[in-house]
Amino acid sequence: MALRITTGVLDMRDWLPDGGGLLGLDLGTQTIGTAFADPSWRIASPGKTIKRGKFSVDKGLIEALIAERTIAGIVIGLPLNMDGSEGPRAQSARAYARNLAVLGLPILLWDERWSTTSAERGLIDQDMSRAKRKERIDSAAAAVILQAACDALAGGGFHL
Repeated sequence: MALRITTGVLDMRDWLPDGGGLLGLDLGTQTIGTAFADPSWRIASPGKTIKRGKFSVDKGLIEALIAERTIAGIVIGLPLNMDGSEGPRAQSARAYARNLAVLGLPILLWDERWSTTSAERGLIDQDMSRAKRKERIDSAAAAVILQAACDALAGGGFHL
């Protein structure tokens, strides 16, 4: 099985010609934020936050989400440095994507710079308490990442 991992929107669109639901992941060191997009790639919504553990446990939880929502592809936040270069966190995200590739779904790595900041602003705008924001920030950030990828996928835009 060839790995289908890309940073290119056009590759992902080729791999999903008929659309399909998407799962967005924001990989933290202790948690994984999840989000879901509808098959037409119009709306991304926050899912739940998974407490990160051994990869085999994480993979089982992610597989359950994929089956529950009939997911056709995965979008993983790629934590680039502000200058666009890749550091250890980006390398870790790439390794996680390679490990998840065994699920057989195409994976799009998406620049996640500013996603947490954007998600936090959105939660503050909803007048959410600091405690509730802490609970929801990872899945909100996953939704920001996924929405940006969906906008590019649905519109045929390019991601550099």
